Amino acid sequence: MNKNYMLFDLDGTLTDPQEGITNSVAYALEQYGIHIEEKAELNKFIGPPLKDSFMEYYGFSDEQAEEAVWKYREYFNEDGIFENKVYPGIPEMLQHLKEQGKVLIVATSKPTVYAKRILERFELIKYFDDVQGSELDGRRTKKDEVISYALDQNHISDKNRVVMIGDREHDMIGAKKCGLESIGVLFGYGTREELEKSGADKIAVSVQMLEKLLTE
Repeated sequence: MNKNYMLFDLDGTLTDPQEGITNSVAYALEQYGIHIEEKAELNKFIGPPLKDSFMEYYGFSDEQAEEAVWKYREYFNEDGIFENKVYPGIPEMLQHLKEQGKVLIVATSKPTVYAKRILERFELIKYFDDVQGSELDGRRTKKDEVISYALDQNHISDKNRVVMIGDREHDMIGAKKCGLESIGVLFGYGTREELEKSGADKIAVSVQMLEKLLTE
């Protein structure tokens, strides 16, 4: 799958954001009197749009979910954003891909402003030609919207030259909606079953295998 353009999800694909996201979600839920004993049960919030997750998992109304996202950001903006770590091997893989002349783009449901801060903090920003995500006002949270916007902004018309890499079903579904091939990674937060059912063309169990799939 030797493509010219490579779109990467951020959370669960380039970095492990578990601590920051679960702490931020727990903080938001506390504002509604919901106490979480085991933070691990909030791992399901990693990847999908936040508003959708508050509605799906806690039965919030549209208005409540929107408010909960802002409560989440109160914690995330100050502390949670950097309670994060880069997966081992990611910088080296990105360096190798850049040396081969690949165009690397981040396509995330996370707000672009947060994605850029994280990439800058962990010195990954230098590998990417562009970073695209959602807007703080709620625009462009669906993965296919982010992918489509990233393709438009980078004037990419030949979709046969593009691959999407991510760890959750919405990454694979978004890629399919946009006519792209996709690779699902198992070192993030999705299961093999989830990725295969959502249409992943290839599955990578490690960063090393991902690099091999991207360059073979």
